[in-house]
Amino acid sequence: MKFLFLKMHVIWRRFRHGLQARYEHHGEHGPQLEVLMRRADPDAAWHDRANWMIDVAEWVRHQPKVSLLDAEGWRRVKHQRVRAMLDWLDAHRDIRRHVQGCLQKTLREASGPELFSVTGLPHEPAFFTELTERAFKMVLPRHLSPSELPTLFAAMFPDPDDAEWLLELDQELQERLWKLAADDGISHTYWQQIEEALTYLTTVVVADGISPAFRQRLDPKIPLQATPFMALRREMEAYLRASPHDEGALRSARMLIAVCQAQTDRIYAHLDEYGVSVSLVYRIERMRAQLTRMGRLIDVRSATWREPETGRGAGRVQLLLADLIAAHHSRSSVRSLVRRSFALLARKMVERSADHGEHYIARDRAGYRAMLKAACIGGVVTAFTVLGKIALAKLGLPHFFDGVFASINYAVSFLVIAALGGVLATKQPAVTAPALAAKMGELDTVDGLRALIGETAMLLRSQAAAIFGNLIAVIPTMLLMTAGFLLASGATLMTPEKARAALHSLSLVGPAPLYAALTGILLWLSSLAAGFADNWFALRRLREALAHQRRLVHALGAARAARWAIWLERHVATIVGNVSLGVLLGMAPVVAEFFGLPLDVRHVTLATGTLVAAGASLGWDIVTTPAFWLAVSGIVLIGALNVGIAFLCAMALALRAREIPARIRRVVFRAVLRRFAASPWTFLFPEKAASTAVKPVPSESKVEEEG
Repeated sequence: MKFLFLKMHVIWRRFRHGLQARYEHHGEHGPQLEVLMRRADPDAAWHDRANWMIDVAEWVRHQPKVSLLDAEGWRRVKHQRVRAMLDWLDAHRDIRRHVQGCLQKTLREASGPELFSVTGLPHEPAFFTELTERAFKMVLPRHLSPSELPTLFAAMFPDPDDAEWLLELDQELQERLWKLAADDGISHTYWQQIEEALTYLTTVVVADGISPAFRQRLDPKIPLQATPFMALRREMEAYLRASPHDEGALRSARMLIAVCQAQTDRIYAHLDEYGVSVSLVYRIERMRAQLTRMGRLIDVRSATWREPETGRGAGRVQLLLADLIAAHHSRSSVRSLVRRSFALLARKMVERSADHGEHYIARDRAGYRAMLKAACIGGVVTAFTVLGKIALAKLGLPHFFDGVFASINYAVSFLVIAALGGVLATKQPAVTAPALAAKMGELDTVDGLRALIGETAMLLRSQAAAIFGNLIAVIPTMLLMTAGFLLASGATLMTPEKARAALHSLSLVGPAPLYAALTGILLWLSSLAAGFADNWFALRRLREALAHQRRLVHALGAARAARWAIWLERHVATIVGNVSLGVLLGMAPVVAEFFGLPLDVRHVTLATGTLVAAGASLGWDIVTTPAFWLAVSGIVLIGALNVGIAFLCAMALALRAREIPARIRRVVFRAVLRRFAASPWTFLFPEKAASTAVKPVPSESKVEEEG
């Protein structure tokens, strides 16, 4: 058993460290190279030769996990290893012939066009297909075969940092490596494969460029043959027929590539205005990457290794190889694909949320009073929501149907609040945070910082007004409902057991804070659903479709159908946001219980109504008990967590979508904290008319020092 464990330990070490562990016991390059280079066998199978090449690359790029050298120092070490390897081979001519034969035979048998046209480029036609392929490549082992040179290339350079040290190789080392690995026949074959890769990439770009999805967002009236993409096909055919040094054909090809790249910018502008499609963004990003790769290949084809005095050809090939390494690792990342494809959608959703959020900011005392009145309407309606929640609990429905009816109860309540012009507390942060991030994106002076601090204070005052208004209205309304139910039926609204359980569920020392944080996340998710619905409505051009829908026009008339379509476009985000929030609040506990998670939701206004109903059912004596005041403290924390978590999630997404620099974020947050420490009441209550001026902020020099 002891020897079995020792064997397993050795196998695990070899699996973790690879074949490089064979050479780590040597202290000098000579013995290591002696062991490594004598393994070169031109007559071995292709897999054996490919694995030997991977081992050579591992020896060159190997560095321990703990080292006193920085990144630049290790790049110099790798260059020294390359030079030592070449010098050692020059000193051992017999072994050099075997190494050269092994390298050249492997490269001659491998298929090259895929290396230039596929490596690092998304080649699947759809976003989710590409996402699935990347996920499978992360977990499945790689397969080496002569027809998959990109796999061998990726195995030899598995680290994104390999591109940096490869770029810093001097011209002498590049030429010596090229003479070792290739001859004139291999050079000619790879130049042909570069031309094949250009043909393939041109075909794919043209196919996407003339597709209906692209043409409808450019100019559908332009004849197909007059589009820049068809012109690119003609110019690339002429360039590939001409000499690599034909300057006229070269300039025309580069010019058409630049024109096609400009066309992708026009499509982005159209998406930015009319709505974003993740699938189309993926195809645009794929076309951009393909056009960039075409430019790299044209640079390599126009250069030549037969001009060593200029170093032009070596440098172009060096740039191409570094670009292949960087692009391969970028393409292997699922995170980078999602980030690139969803970046524009996130920004569009943030901008639409910011447009809606501007209406929820009270900018003066009159706006503060209007926010209080709207919040009072929301509080009154929420009291009826609590009443419906208590009634559903008495029915004793199965948990799933209890969640369904709770979702309907919440959704109808939120829609009624929106229809009456009311405001529900804690819904605002998710839509007002993007408005604040938009102001941060425009920050460039001290005056801009001062205005941003004032905007932050107004935003937080608006949150406070909404919470105050909800609580001011929900408490007396709930008391009146409880008294009316007692007079009408002679019984309390809640049984003593249910009332005590409700108090315990809101206690500060229970799980209520965790549930409140979860509710903040759900509030933010509902704002994302609203922004997504708004973007989807604009992308599908549903306003025009509904305004001219034949049956709708026949039933309502043309003018009324147009007005109804405009109204739906204006309110689709509100409808979807409220319905999604109701479904999330109602079904989240059901889904959590399905997975065995004891989770629930806690909303400050709903929790306050529940507390009032439970306290009224137990009598006035409950006010003197610690359980009641623990529940009151819990509601205070619930409100803070609802607002804070929703605001932080929305702000983080908005800052990432707008690419606000970290320096500006630090300056703003510090200035806001100083303002809050100096006058905290200005963040809760409106300032008097005589003191509406914003408090002074640090001088410009101080701001620059902090940045």
